[in-house]
Amino acid sequence: MQQLLSRLSRRGLLWGLAFILAGAGLLATVSAQAGQAVILSTTTSTQDSGLLDVLVPLFEKKTGYTVKTISVGTGQALALSAKGEADVCLVHAPDSEKKYVADGLLVNRRLVMHNDFLMVGPAGDPAKIQGMAGAVEAMRRLAETKAIFVSRGDNSGTHQLEKKLWQEAKVEPAGAWYLQAGQGMGATLGIASEKQGYTVTDRATFLAFKKRVQLVPLVERDRILLNIYSVLEPNPAKFPRLNAAGGKAFADFMISKETQEIIRTYGVDKFGEPLFFPDAGKREENL
Repeated sequence: MQQLLSRLSRRGLLWGLAFILAGAGLLATVSAQAGQAVILSTTTSTQDSGLLDVLVPLFEKKTGYTVKTISVGTGQALALSAKGEADVCLVHAPDSEKKYVADGLLVNRRLVMHNDFLMVGPAGDPAKIQGMAGAVEAMRRLAETKAIFVSRGDNSGTHQLEKKLWQEAKVEPAGAWYLQAGQGMGATLGIASEKQGYTVTDRATFLAFKKRVQLVPLVERDRILLNIYSVLEPNPAKFPRLNAAGGKAFADFMISKETQEIIRTYGVDKFGEPLFFPDAGKREENL
């Protein structure tokens, strides 16, 4: 009996030691994770709208990672990730995103949310575009009347949409009436307001800046103005120094049920309407 008790005691000691070592390993993993930063490259609209101010602290609290946000135009945000200089990107330029995926530089493109673009301008609307059903026709009218138009001029998702509209309108914008800000959406709205000109903006940033600018929505709800946001990860096979686990964790977080519910209601209390609509699990053609 004493020999049996001694054997059980040794076994219990071994189990206890194994538990302690496992716990120490888990703590080491959590500690290492807590010390890691996830570099997020994203468009200025997610920053200007205030959405990231809500989501990033929640992600950090839930995972132990810290997030370093680089808020630039979508073209730059995609380029950073495609060079392995960011761990994950949240952007809104579907055509460019799909090209990077086809080239094997970015992977795992997943829809996160959408809103839409608006054509905004002064309440007096000297070009008389208010109420036009088609954004392309409205852009053609702006060119014909040489009404002041302020472009972001930064290869952002918004700028890419603007260029697409000019192309569809068969217009090459140039001249004193066409101004290129080379800045983010908030700053571009400010310049358009100061110049009493027109611009193209995402709805979220416009609502966030609405009280600061003297601009009103003039053309909206056209299918071509749909604004889709996706999350993508750099290809870890091409960039071994990435924080691939952290980037994937952030991407998974953006399409999680909890985050999608926050997106669904974000902005309602302040603006009377949501700034974005959640799209996780949906197909682009069904939006």
